Amino acid sequence: MSLLVTGARGQLGSDLVLQASGAGLAVVAFGSADLDITDAAAVDAALGAFADGLPAGGRGVVVNAAAYTAVDNAEDDSERAYRVNETGSANLARSAAARGLGLVHVSTDYVFPGDATTPYEVDAPTGPRSVYGASKLAGEKAVLAAHPDAHVVRTAWVYGAAGNNFVKTMARLEAARPNISVVDDQVGSPTYSADLAAGLLELATRPAGTVPGGVLHLTGGGHTTWCGFARAVFAELGADPTRVGAIASADYPQKAHRPAYSVLSPAAWTAAGLTPLRPWDAALSVALAEHPAAFRPA
Repeated sequence: MSLLVTGARGQLGSDLVLQASGAGLAVVAFGSADLDITDAAAVDAALGAFADGLPAGGRGVVVNAAAYTAVDNAEDDSERAYRVNETGSANLARSAAARGLGLVHVSTDYVFPGDATTPYEVDAPTGPRSVYGASKLAGEKAVLAAHPDAHVVRTAWVYGAAGNNFVKTMARLEAARPNISVVDDQVGSPTYSADLAAGLLELATRPAGTVPGGVLHLTGGGHTTWCGFARAVFAELGADPTRVGAIASADYPQKAHRPAYSVLSPAAWTAAGLTPLRPWDAALSVALAEHPAAFRPA
């Protein structure tokens, strides 16, 4: 079993490479500076070399964690967002399919409009309300059109030890301000990138054909609001969570629309015999305990 990971320098990609290597898998890792997935020729060359290097009888899987994720910037930079999230993903899918490689493609809750009141199933109607969400949905469609056996895994509210994220921002603000305000009318499932990586690796290492291609959902268990998430971070840091005040989204305007409700149902994931992720609050405790230097300001 060999993996090729794109987006390997990001918070999810870093965990994927670390865990796969720790499990004894052969890993080829590409950050955005190493492989421009929007360049079809470069993708063909990279995946061709990867496939040619597989041992006799070996299986290769591409895990695409590369994406344009600057949600607000995408509103003014739609060309770049679509080039990475749609064209780049399509390049990987076509090349992987042509070489008989598996593909696990990471997507997002932003493909949904966010107006639901119960968790979104994998076949729920989509309706992105931001350029980022629309570009990711276009990428999903391009991937499955080019590689029907691929797995598209939607996730949400990801944070990890690498890169910048909500948990690190809250920890920094806790140390810098007596009180902060966080929106309390957006609901979702915080997802620790190390847990997400473990789930994606479980999927990627399943024998070919045992999990039919298509869309799956994978997030931390349970749900909360951004305000609830922030208060949990404060509590884990030993700070008073009541220092986090609740505000409405209208009081914190942002260029791109955020889904008001983006809880994703794990039903299809568990039906495939895959392991659901632990509750989001338990994962948060583990994350801060495992990586104190990354999450706690000096």
